[in-house]
This record gives sequence, C-alpha cells and structure tokens, in this order.
Amino acid sequence: PVRTAPPAVALHGLTKRFGAVTAVDGLDLTVQPGEIVAFLGPNGAGKTSTIDMVLGLSRPDAGTVEVFGLPPRTAVAQGLVTAVMQSGGLLKDLTVGETVELTAALFAHTRPVAEVLDRAGLTDIAGRRVAKCSGGQQQRLRFAMALLPEPELLILDEPTTGMDVEGRREFWSAIRADAEAGRTVVFATHYLEEADAYADRIVLVSGGRVVADGTAAEIKALSAGRLVTATWIDATPAQAAALYQVEGVEDVEQRGDTVLVRTRDSDGLARHLLTATPARDLQITSRGLEDAFLALTQNGASR
Repeated sequence: PVRTAPPAVALHGLTKRFGAVTAVDGLDLTVQPGEIVAFLGPNGAGKTSTIDMVLGLSRPDAGTVEVFGLPPRTAVAQGLVTAVMQSGGLLKDLTVGETVELTAALFAHTRPVAEVLDRAGLTDIAGRRVAKCSGGQQQRLRFAMALLPEPELLILDEPTTGMDVEGRREFWSAIRADAEAGRTVVFATHYLEEADAYADRIVLVSGGRVVADGTAAEIKALSAGRLVTATWIDATPAQAAALYQVEGVEDVEQRGDTVLVRTRDSDGLARHLLTATPARDLQITSRGLEDAFLALTQNGASR
C-alpha cells in the first residue's frame, strides 16, 4: 500500500480550560503540508492557547495533537517545527548576526547563518545591535532564528503586532518568499487584511471553536448579501428610511448625496432604486472579509 504523508498538524477534539474558562472547546483542524493557513479570530478566541498546544508548551485537557504524526515536543526536538512569537527571546546587547549565530549553536544541524540572514532580509543590518532595531526588524530576526533548523512547519503567533505598515509588508514578503519553497505556515492574526492577502486558507475561530474554514473568497461568501451604493441627490431621511420596506434590505446609511444599502437581494433593490426613485450610478459589491468576520464571530454560528 502507498504510505501517505501525515498531516502537518492534526487536532481532534482539542480542549483547554483555565479554571472556569474554556479557552479551546473541542476544536478540530487538519493542516496539510505546504499550506499557508491563517488562524483568524478576535482576541480571546483561543488562537494562542491552541498554538501553545501545537508547540508542546502546554497540554490539552482533552483531545489529541499531532505534528507530522508525532507528539508536539518530539516534532519540536527534531527541528520539524519552529515558531515566531509576539515578543521576547532577544538579547538587546547582541548584534543581529551574533543573535543568529548564538541560536545556531543550540541546534545540531542548521542552515548557514549567512543564508538565513539573507532569507529574512537582514544581511544589511547584521552588524546592528538588537536594541537599535525597529519592531519589524526584530520580528524578522525572530523569523531568521526560526528558519535555522530548516523546519517543515513554521508557526507565527500574531507576528506583526505593533509593527508599522512598512514593517509588516517587509516581514510578509520574507515569509512569502520562504513559503514558496513548500514550507507549511500557520499564523494566528486578528488583522483581516493579513489573512486575506497571505493565506491560502482561513480558519476562523470564535469562542474556542472553528466557525468557518475555507479560502478568503469562501469565507466572504458565508456572509451573504451585498452592498448597494447609489447617488440620490437631496434624498430626505424619510425617503432613505423607506428603503427598509424593500425585501431583503438589512441596513441603510446616508452620506451626503450617497445612499449605502446592505441587502440580501441586490437585484430586487437595484430594480426598485432605478424604477421607483431618482437614484442613479448604482454600484453593487459583495461584502468583504470584515463583514464575514463580524457576522460569523458575533453569532458564533457554525456552518
């Protein structure tokens, strides 16, 4: 029989409690090798607690965790999985290059330091002291340290918190370039645009459970409905409010001579606006990830 490679991450019925609080509530998730998966959810959704269990930093109260078919601590010890956490772990008085060299000394087998610095985009600042590095540069340094053992799986926990836009862009371009070689990447984030831009697949977590799982387009589609924008010169508040009577309309907002309407039936609304009102210049757009995120995490609804 053909042996198939085990999943990069396999979580079954994963549960973690802290006193009376259930942080992770029977969570099931499988990540295949080579996937880039965003673990997306509001603060307190259980993302970090789940990541801690995948890294073997804490043990589940119920359920199972396997990383490449192994217990998490075994996978970590073999250099199969490394992590870039939000903070900590850097000695401010060392240079960037010295930090990577010191980390390399901890592993039996590592990539060459120069190659890792290059892949993390740090070659130009290898001589800079860590204390003088920006938040984005420090996160790229943590990324370089995580790359040393050439891990199969890279886990990032809110990796760009506190970074400016430029720092976030540079950090992600380094991750993306590295992931193209086939590395599996799982990253927890509450930045919707990061999940949208960099993940092949988004796993939306709320209340310690998976409430949606799919591509960004599939997740957006779960938040049914569209936004219809129209120009309506001199519309009165009463006229705008009357749109609530149209089948499928959920929300109406006026901004000057523009009316924005959220509806489940954009065709019916467009027909009404064009035939029964002086509105013109209609635009119909599907909802974004933010709408889906709010709809799915507020309801905690499972599909």
